[in-house]
Amino acid sequence: MLGCVTRLRRLVRLLPLQTSLLLLFLFCTVSVFISAYFLYGVKRELEPSGGGVSGAEGASADSDDPRVTPSRLLPLRGVSGGPGVDPGGARTDPVVLVFVESQYSQLGQEIVAILESGRFKYRTEISPGKGDMPTLTDKDRGRFTLVIYENILKYVNLDAWNRELLDKYCVEYGVGIIGFFKANENSLLSAQLKGFPLFLHSNLGLKDCTVNPKSPLLFITRSGQPLPGPLPGDDWTVFQSNHSTYEPVLLAKTQSAESVASMGQNAALLPSVVQDLGLHDGIQRVLFGNNLVFWLHKLVFVDAVAFLTGKRLSLSLERYLLVDIDDIFVGKEGTRMKVPDVKALLETQRELRTHVPNFTFNLGFSGKFFHAGSDEEDLGDDLLLSYVKEFWWFPHMWSHMQPHLFHNQSVLAEQMLLNKKFAIEHGIPTNMGYAVAPHHSGVYPVHMQLYDAWKKVWGIKVTSTEEYPHLKPARFRRGFIHSGISVLPRQTCGLFTHTIFYKDYPGSPNELDKLINGGELFLTVLLNPISIFMTHLSNYGNDRLGLYTFKSLVMFLQTWTNLKMQTLPPVQLAQKYFSLFPSERDPLWQDPCEDKRHKDIWSKEKTCDRFPKLLVIGPQKTGTTALYLFLGMHPDLTSNYPSKETFEEIQFFNGHNYHRGIDWYMEYFPLPSNTSSDYYFEKSANYFDSEVAAQRAAALLPKAKIVTILINPADRAYSWYQHQRAHDDPVALKYSFHDVITASHDAPLKLRVLQNRCLVPGWYAIHLERWLNFYHSSQLLVLDGQMLKTEPASIMDKIQKYLALVNVINYHKILAFDPKKGFWCQLLEGGKTKCLGKSKGRRYPDMNPESQGLLREYYRDHNIELSKLLYRMGQPLPSWLREELVHTR
Repeated sequence: MLGCVTRLRRLVRLLPLQTSLLLLFLFCTVSVFISAYFLYGVKRELEPSGGGVSGAEGASADSDDPRVTPSRLLPLRGVSGGPGVDPGGARTDPVVLVFVESQYSQLGQEIVAILESGRFKYRTEISPGKGDMPTLTDKDRGRFTLVIYENILKYVNLDAWNRELLDKYCVEYGVGIIGFFKANENSLLSAQLKGFPLFLHSNLGLKDCTVNPKSPLLFITRSGQPLPGPLPGDDWTVFQSNHSTYEPVLLAKTQSAESVASMGQNAALLPSVVQDLGLHDGIQRVLFGNNLVFWLHKLVFVDAVAFLTGKRLSLSLERYLLVDIDDIFVGKEGTRMKVPDVKALLETQRELRTHVPNFTFNLGFSGKFFHAGSDEEDLGDDLLLSYVKEFWWFPHMWSHMQPHLFHNQSVLAEQMLLNKKFAIEHGIPTNMGYAVAPHHSGVYPVHMQLYDAWKKVWGIKVTSTEEYPHLKPARFRRGFIHSGISVLPRQTCGLFTHTIFYKDYPGSPNELDKLINGGELFLTVLLNPISIFMTHLSNYGNDRLGLYTFKSLVMFLQTWTNLKMQTLPPVQLAQKYFSLFPSERDPLWQDPCEDKRHKDIWSKEKTCDRFPKLLVIGPQKTGTTALYLFLGMHPDLTSNYPSKETFEEIQFFNGHNYHRGIDWYMEYFPLPSNTSSDYYFEKSANYFDSEVAAQRAAALLPKAKIVTILINPADRAYSWYQHQRAHDDPVALKYSFHDVITASHDAPLKLRVLQNRCLVPGWYAIHLERWLNFYHSSQLLVLDGQMLKTEPASIMDKIQKYLALVNVINYHKILAFDPKKGFWCQLLEGGKTKCLGKSKGRRYPDMNPESQGLLREYYRDHNIELSKLLYRMGQPLPSWLREELVHTR
């Protein structure tokens, strides 16, 4: 090979200058032809036959116009089957990376709100100008499946290093980008987007928006007739390009007769949202020429998220609607339905069924108020009952009372029986399995007397409320199952008991129309697969705003979306809901006193002062029982009552007791006295390493102080093993400690369970991080378990200061070391001591050196991470940890 090269060099030297120049010219000519072939021949096969979207070639709204024929897409790498296919082997986590201008920017909050409504995971970052890009990969897996820029210029103007880093990530993992350009007074009227064959024309007023019917982006969005009238604001941006990678999604006209400079007189429709098909640089993008104030932008944004993620983050087309009409027979005279209103209700139901299969109004009644209106309204009551089989029915309370005001289940049951008797007498079905409490009282926060009475009298299986976990923001409303009753989220629709006349609608009738036509009511259906709407009897008399609202809503949805609407009875609807969202079956109890609405519908006999302010969370075998005893010696501290099952531990947040509810939990604490020094605490040592306890505790006790005790994790593991042997655990008796900690993955299940209970709680940093996800570091105190064993009085001084107790006790005077027991005990009068039981402070053989060495290596990285975490928390390292770190050097 080397000889060939040498001979070639000699031949070149012998050639005359003219011949060399001729050969060079021929080489260049051939190169040009080859390049042209690949650029204009091969590339043309990947691109559409139509032209660009600018100038005389601007796209038309006509679906037969070849200028809006969708381009062939550049396949999304890493997404099996390309766009629109559910990726079985996706290489990215289903998380959206959102770059916002600031924590409080309006557009950023709107983007996040839509992602939250769709239950899509996301992470927000302040847009880096020249700062570092967040870590995009974890080993060979991408951490994000989509990138969104609130301001696309922050992406365009990234420094070269970060821009190249992000673009390479997007190409390699098939990740798309959504960007927004919001013009301001400083924006150039026309400018090229740096690095792209795309021009922006800004600060325009637009009108008559239309959807490109052949845009490959569309899924939920339906193309159809133009949306007449001006678009909100005069700061719109339209896009221009001759490159076929850009495909219009939304188009509009300028409000003025003048065309945009340089786009030609024939550009009647200008792209305000464009899709970059990825033919320019291998990255697919969707660019918006304004923010999300315009409702159609929200709709297209949802489709953009679905398309660019290959439907991984996508809402289905199925929507289930249920319209509850509360307060049947309850309305005061002048607000109730008359005969024409009842006929209109039935006729509207029939009309809606042509668009929403099985649509049926769901009527909630309180029989006590039957025939309580005018003569005309009483005739309306009679006609409604004559149509009883045409509707679905559910019970309120007989006298429309709030259940949380009644603490006797038998009284509630009596009221329900009166309503049931009325239903039977008038042929109203009593087996629908659904009920709604007036004002949602007793549903959440839970009033167990209501749940028990519902099941006993009506056999209730489903209810709904707008209060879980809170009324606002509505996008966070969720369902849960408690005591065998499914609780579904309920939505408002802008109609309340006082909204009776169209002309008197709060703010103006236009406000109601805005809710329906792209506003909050439209978005509720768009972003929720199941919507139960609360309306009232008064909304169906007089101007019949309820009928107007839902007829208009259904027609608007059919005009602008491909959603497939239907209705199911409540019990079937609950089954559908929890099949879609099985993780919501378990409730997350909140502090009722943190929400004024919750406090108003919570029994006055209950008080949040009964909740503990201190949790001792473990882990097990670190001295938590001794600490529990020492805390109970303080006059300001009061522990929970003992449990028959788990002794001094309630074990509420980590197991089946949690489903018994907060009333059950509060019963373990005494009624508070009038003194301000009451400070309740509980100790459950298995909270520490529980995967659910931290979140549950923070939801109910957000202001609580958390105390954990840490000893050498190797010693803790050995102590747990010996604890199990002392309690005659057959696995611990059968296997040595060394056998347990070295068991392989294919070892017997019970042996692996014991191994996990020995080793996993010692992953201290991991478990502490979980608690720090829900509590501020200032709320968490880490104690040195070794020091608690040798100098408990000093530890108690530290705790008293941490809790800021009114009275400060000198524990040196009330604790004494018992040489027989080998640990510190409570010092009583006369020099006697009160110590823990025989099961505490056991002595057992030392751990063998081989196991010690193995565990030292096993916990080495965990201990290093713990030291880093404690440093960030500003807490000192325990003595045992300092010793272990010395051995790792």
